[in-house]
Amino acid sequence: MATELEKQLLEDMKAAMKSGDKLRLETIRGLRAQLKNAEIDKGAPLTDDDVIQVLMRAAKKRKESIEQFKAVGREDRAEEEAQELKIIEGYLTKQMDEAEIAALVDKVIAEVGAASPKDMGKVMGKVMPQVKGRADGKLVQQIVRQKLASN
Repeated sequence: MATELEKQLLEDMKAAMKSGDKLRLETIRGLRAQLKNAEIDKGAPLTDDDVIQVLMRAAKKRKESIEQFKAVGREDRAEEEAQELKIIEGYLTKQMDEAEIAALVDKVIAEVGAASPKDMGKVMGKVMPQVKGRADGKLVQQIVRQKLASN
């Protein structure tokens, strides 16, 4: 049984075929292939959480590629990756902004009584399940590190 996101990807792929939107079509085809591989690896149908994890990995790869292409002066490729990223982000839930993450981190730091950078594991262990699928782990880690260093 396909998840809602997988059904949406299939419908959008058909629409992209009909409209001739090559970039959207290729991006969605790539995502569907990654989902199929994840399903094969798991040996069972994917859950919504599994699908979101695959999409987040794809988005993360695009972000890294954008940085790398810009570093070597390939603005054309960076722009293409940015367009693909925008398509992928359309399927992800609204991402938390830095202020929302910082507020959550402050709350967790108070809950666990974290006082120094040594408590990073405790804080990250509590924060990550709460932001799963809605925030980049690297950004969360950076915010936690800043908050604990200033304590």
